[in-house]
Amino acid sequence: MIQIKKYAAIDIGSNAVRLLITNIIEDKNRIQFNKSHLVRVPIRLGQDAFTVGEISEENIDRMTKAMKAFKLLMEVYGVEKYAACATSAMREAFNGTDIVKSIKNESEIQIEIIDGKKEALIIANSDLNTIIKNDGNYLYVDVGGGSTEFTLFSNGKQITSKSFKNGTVRLLNNMVTENVWNEIQKWIKNAVTDYPNIQMIGSGGNINKIFKMSGKPQDKPLTNIYLNQQLQKLNAMTYEQRISELGLNIDRADVIIPAIQIYSNALKWSGAKQIFVPKIGLSDGIVKAMYNDNSGIKIHNL
Repeated sequence: MIQIKKYAAIDIGSNAVRLLITNIIEDKNRIQFNKSHLVRVPIRLGQDAFTVGEISEENIDRMTKAMKAFKLLMEVYGVEKYAACATSAMREAFNGTDIVKSIKNESEIQIEIIDGKKEALIIANSDLNTIIKNDGNYLYVDVGGGSTEFTLFSNGKQITSKSFKNGTVRLLNNMVTENVWNEIQKWIKNAVTDYPNIQMIGSGGNINKIFKMSGKPQDKPLTNIYLNQQLQKLNAMTYEQRISELGLNIDRADVIIPAIQIYSNALKWSGAKQIFVPKIGLSDGIVKAMYNDNSGIKIHNL
């Protein structure tokens, strides 16, 4: 007889806030994770945190309202347990801890501000087994608004990971120095030295959008040539044209360009020829980490 559990993950990123509700179906020795509902609210916390060092009152208000709405949605869907993780923007904003306390009082949602290392560990919980083979070498790249997480896998096991303060919102605000790019290049080249024939896996809203625009089947990769062609195409268009002609969301039409730059450089520095784009992200990793209880995130009963 099958058992069904309902878990929810709240991902408070630098460019958006997300709620993922997942049905976990246990059938003897088989476990399925079926996404039930995904809500994305475009609140660019990183624009506040990275430029002035604190989250604005306007965005605190929007975030509080989003958490109240998420709480109601979780109740309606019958969610049993949830975890809420805040990443780069909240950990750098000096009022981040105060916001966590305020939101707990206002909405009863308990948020955990996680560091880059834990973020990479959670992302590694994502369902990569459809891509990662036991006899291959892979560099997993997750690009966010405030940071990018790199994880190296070999023979089905995680070898090393690193988080860098290089993300789309930072790049838009010219806050990433040449030194940071050099550090990333050095880290990637050192990490892959003993691991030939690297293949790359990308996650994040921007690479998912680029992949969707390609029209390719989910199991087919993108090449760096294709990424650079898209980069040239997008750069040749105005912000308004990207919205009206390509149908990009207003909060996606600007950050998609710096995102491609990060993926493209990672491909070049790792020596990978292509990038696979499975439908996974931090939210998926949070749900898996909750179920496996293996990343130390704080789990709450609803």
